[in-house]
Amino acid sequence: MEGAASMKQVRATLAELSEREATVTDRLDALVASQNNLKQSLVRLDILRANVGSQAVSIRSISNGLLSTASATAQKISGAVSRLDLEQARVKGTLDVVEQVAELKTCVLGVTGSMGAAQDWEAAASYLNRASRILPEVVNGSFAEEIVPTSEVPDAPKVTLDEAAESLRNLFLREFEKAAEENNGSRVTRFFKLFPLIGKPEVGLDVYGRYVCQGVATRARSNLNAGTAGSLSTEGFFYANAMTKLFEHIAQITEQHGGLVELHYGSGRMLRVVERLQMEADIQGGIIIDTWSDDRSIDRKLTDIKSYAFTFLVQSFLPAQPARSGTPRAGSPMSKGAIGDSRSQREEGIDTKEIDALLNEMTVMAARWSLYCRFIALKFQESSPDQNSDDEMLRLPCFVEECGLKRKITERLMTPVNSMTTFILRRAVERAFQLDEQPLGLSLNPSKPLQPSPPYISSAVDDVMYIVNQIVERSLATSQRQIISSVIPSVARVLDSDFIGMIQRKMRDESYPKAAVQGALPPENTIIAFLVLINDLDLANDYVRRIVQSRIESQQEVSPSAEESATSPRSLVSLYPFAGDAFYVRNALMSLQQNFEAKASELIGDGVYVVFKNVVKPRLRPLLSDALRSIDYQMNENEADDVERPIDEDNGPGHPVEGAAQSQFRRGWDALTKPIARIFSEGNFERLLFTIISYLAEVVEKRIWSYYGRINDLRAIRMERDIANLINIVVRGGRYGLRNAFVRCSQICLIMNMEEDEWAEIQASDATNINLGLEWKLDADERLRARAMVQV
Repeated sequence: MEGAASMKQVRATLAELSEREATVTDRLDALVASQNNLKQSLVRLDILRANVGSQAVSIRSISNGLLSTASATAQKISGAVSRLDLEQARVKGTLDVVEQVAELKTCVLGVTGSMGAAQDWEAAASYLNRASRILPEVVNGSFAEEIVPTSEVPDAPKVTLDEAAESLRNLFLREFEKAAEENNGSRVTRFFKLFPLIGKPEVGLDVYGRYVCQGVATRARSNLNAGTAGSLSTEGFFYANAMTKLFEHIAQITEQHGGLVELHYGSGRMLRVVERLQMEADIQGGIIIDTWSDDRSIDRKLTDIKSYAFTFLVQSFLPAQPARSGTPRAGSPMSKGAIGDSRSQREEGIDTKEIDALLNEMTVMAARWSLYCRFIALKFQESSPDQNSDDEMLRLPCFVEECGLKRKITERLMTPVNSMTTFILRRAVERAFQLDEQPLGLSLNPSKPLQPSPPYISSAVDDVMYIVNQIVERSLATSQRQIISSVIPSVARVLDSDFIGMIQRKMRDESYPKAAVQGALPPENTIIAFLVLINDLDLANDYVRRIVQSRIESQQEVSPSAEESATSPRSLVSLYPFAGDAFYVRNALMSLQQNFEAKASELIGDGVYVVFKNVVKPRLRPLLSDALRSIDYQMNENEADDVERPIDEDNGPGHPVEGAAQSQFRRGWDALTKPIARIFSEGNFERLLFTIISYLAEVVEKRIWSYYGRINDLRAIRMERDIANLINIVVRGGRYGLRNAFVRCSQICLIMNMEEDEWAEIQASDATNINLGLEWKLDADERLRARAMVQV
């Protein structure tokens, strides 16, 4: 009201205050109305409180009069039960102690009684075993020390039991060793089973390990002495058989005695015996290897191998020396005969058959070691509780991985294997090329029959690849990753440097197809020799691929019979079961194949190009020139028809009728390619055809472009037909993949003979980047140029 400045504002303020007053009045009326209901609720609540109070008084009186007595009685009963349970537990504990003390006294008296006049060692050991189950607190307790001793056994029970156990231990040791000396197996087993009963399992396992090791040593020495004393050691596999018998004896002991040890000593306790056997195997196996190395003169043979000069291979790679004037004096070192005789005498001192026999023996020894390691690993996997059952790959136990026999096998077996294998392969390559024989009866004249059957290769390829296959097979049979890691790279290196190198030198120096007179063709015998050398590379490549793939993709291992076990194919995983070995071997074999294939393919490509450049191209150029020159697309129609008059000569059923030019080209093409195709391998001829057709496509394309703006529609159609006939002649025999080389030529002719609406559609697709399903080899400018070739 104080802020009102006019009568109108005063009236508005009064109206607003009236509305507020009405609102407050309504709310007060509603509150007063609800107050009546609240009073009624409070009255009812007072009545209920009075009723509840009377009930509470009644309940309190009942509780004080009846339940208090019952509660006190219950508390007394509960306390009595608790005291009874405690007394019962104490009585039970006392009874248990008394029973254990009684059992202890029985065991003590039984041990002393059994060890007395009765000398019942099994009973004594059984009493000690029963005593070991009694709690140490009872045995060492004052009650037992008071009750157990008697006049016969006055000592404390702990002292008596310990002395008895030690006495029985010494007694069992003496009896065990006595039975072992007498070779009484039943007594050995009898006392061996008693050691765990007296709480000395380690002693029993140790003495048993010494016993079985003594048997292993005795048999191994007898096997070795039986051969070295007589003539058996000269047999090829005597020492390998001695090593095999050693491992078989250890495996037999592990298999036959493992159940007994596990039964009486517990699961996994046989591993302790196996470790002891491995120590004996280190000794006996080392003796066998040292004796074998000395008897076979391995060190001397390795020295001879390292000093072998490979005279033929070295001289083959040396450049030809110019002839010297004059005649050397007799016996002069410059005399070729004197040098050759002295070297041949030194080199003939190495007998490759003897080296090969040594490799076979070393292969058997390494394979038997691998089989033994696999057996031990399997036993370790079965017995080791912490071995992951989900891991399918084997892992060699540490006591075998770090044993002395493994180191000796690595030094005295696996290292010589690599040196001898490399020597055998290099010597095989050398002898193969020394005795190399070329196939006879080969001729480029199609009318002369070929005497041998294809493929036409030299004898060196079969000889060398036979040795390579034998080496790979022998290396894989060892199941030794270390041998694979050294032998396979050595094989790849020898094949690369010596085998391919010798063929490359022959191709370069002896059989290079070079014409004696410029413009003429090379001599026929030189061409044939060069083709045969390229075939050698192609077939060698195929041999290596089959050697590798047959091992990588071998069948699943089956259970072969005894006669077939040495030759039956097995998978790499079965040969190399240890973790990662199969994968490594597979990669090594694939590396051998890929490296050889890359080197051989490169040389094959160079050789094929030489054949094309020096043999095919000089005859192809005039042939193509004559065929294209005979067709002039600027002639009138009558002249062109005379030239293109069809002839039916040599056209069989189903062949299109050729014109004179096409027939001439076909005869020339057959005369050019068939003589080479009959000698070349299929793969090499395909490579040559690809090279020829690539060149031919370039020449034909240039010839087509040369008619730019000089032909009309009719002659463009004739040109397209002629090009199609030429392509058909070249790709005969199902070689349709070679048509790709003529795609540009075919597209040029296609664009020249297109209808206007088709050409407009192509131009529209180029403008909108719409693909019409054609993969153009010509760019947009070349397509425009091809369309403009025909005169309007």
